Amino acid sequence: MNRKIQSVCLCAALLCSVTDVFACTGLLVGKKASTDGSVMISYAADSHSLYGEMYHWPAATWAKGSFLDVVEWDTGKPLGKILQAEQTYSVIGNMNEYQLAITESTFGGRRELVDTLGIMDYGSLIYIALQRAKTAREAIKVMTGLVAEYGYYSGGESFSIADKDEAWIMEMVGKGIGNKGALWVAIRIPDDCISAHANQSRIQQIPFDDKENCYYSPDVVSFAREKGYFTGKDKDFSFAKAYCPYDFGGLRACEARVWSFFRKYDKSMDKYEAFIKGDATKTPMPLYIKPDRKLSVQDVQNCMRDHFEDTDLDMTKDAGAGPYKSPYRWRPMNFKVDGGEYFNERAIATQQTGFIIVPQMRNWLPDAIGGILWFGVDDADMAVFTPVYCSVKTVPECYRVGNGDLNTFSWTSAFWMHNWVANMAYNKYSFMIKDIRTVQKELEDNYRNTVPLIDKAASELYGKDPGEVRNFLTWYSSVTADEATSRWKQLGEYLIVKYMDGNVKKEENGQFKRNAYGLPAYPDFPGYDEEYYRSIVNSAGDRLKVK
Repeated sequence: MNRKIQSVCLCAALLCSVTDVFACTGLLVGKKASTDGSVMISYAADSHSLYGEMYHWPAATWAKGSFLDVVEWDTGKPLGKILQAEQTYSVIGNMNEYQLAITESTFGGRRELVDTLGIMDYGSLIYIALQRAKTAREAIKVMTGLVAEYGYYSGGESFSIADKDEAWIMEMVGKGIGNKGALWVAIRIPDDCISAHANQSRIQQIPFDDKENCYYSPDVVSFAREKGYFTGKDKDFSFAKAYCPYDFGGLRACEARVWSFFRKYDKSMDKYEAFIKGDATKTPMPLYIKPDRKLSVQDVQNCMRDHFEDTDLDMTKDAGAGPYKSPYRWRPMNFKVDGGEYFNERAIATQQTGFIIVPQMRNWLPDAIGGILWFGVDDADMAVFTPVYCSVKTVPECYRVGNGDLNTFSWTSAFWMHNWVANMAYNKYSFMIKDIRTVQKELEDNYRNTVPLIDKAASELYGKDPGEVRNFLTWYSSVTADEATSRWKQLGEYLIVKYMDGNVKKEENGQFKRNAYGLPAYPDFPGYDEEYYRSIVNSAGDRLKVK
């Protein structure tokens, strides 16, 4: 099973320059900040070597004294054994049957704090906690208990931990070799607020007296004093400044993504523009904000498609966008010209995404019906989020482990169908994205209209036969996802026909036009816009001038 590359997440990442290693993004929405009262989080599992597939662990009972092999999520490396729980819960993707969802983004932190002798890596913490906990608070207890007992193997992580009532951010770093355990703090996001994290530690001052909404390791401050990371009063202690100090990359490639999300719902966030552009002397952004309007599932999905549009960082505005205004830049992100070092922006939506999710938790419905994992593969900008209920018994064929891999193409794999379409669109983005948006909207609008009907039918069935509800929701989730993949295949076939060889075929009433004799009509030659032609003239000079 392919996982995120180790260099993204472990101590090697801390040795790399500025922006190349920054991966996942997560957004959080409290239940009073959402349009329907649901709690939502999101996650882009970004990696150049992660295959987009959906993981599944059925509920199970285990003999007392059984052991569980812990394997590093990124690399498949065996890390050790831990005692297995006697009862584990069903998990689909990053959500379990009790509407608990957990995601992450890696910030790395101080490299000397990585404990290569620990057993629990961040990925194993997520998926083991989902099998053992029913609520966010219980998950925090499980995760921190595991690292205390078995040691923490990974670099610094931010975790989104949410259930049907609450959303939390927990940040964790190791203590270095010879100091088993971890340093951590977990803060509940107020119900009427939104938050985000994107590969930079974001927790500043800790509300030590708020025992209801803040948990922390007892040595979180004293350890920093011992190491010389902090010398002030407890009230002034900043987790981020102690364990993941700001640098240019942490601001421009990471905090900038948070800012782009926040400013959509709070226009005063523009006052942090100098900060996110790299000035660490400026006041940092808050951990969470109260939005000026409530967010829907569609809003969160669309926020995961962000490329800094309508900001100074808009990736369609500089020469790197090419003639078709593409908001994508191939790696490496840093480059040198005439001895000067430069970089490309790192947006929320990026090409090297394995899968993207928006877990939605709804407390007014039974758990089997209330939890929906909105799941997509590849780049969020050109992906379709399909609804997968948290109680499903099997994974849709298009998302199933073993249906293709990074080295094996499959026509029934959602990951490969979306990559096929996206890789065509990268080179003619301003044209193709319009066609992609049409199909994307067609499918996602249909799901938003259909889900309430499925909820109603499932609720009626739940009162008669709770067990049969799982079969019904498994059927709906699978059919929906597989049909979406088939529709995306049709989209790919349409795009390659329409835009073959740089031409654009004429259309009429949804069909490609033919001439009076039934043959395909002569295509259009749209060429490039004047801005791009001017860049050619500036580069070539009189060599291309008509004489």
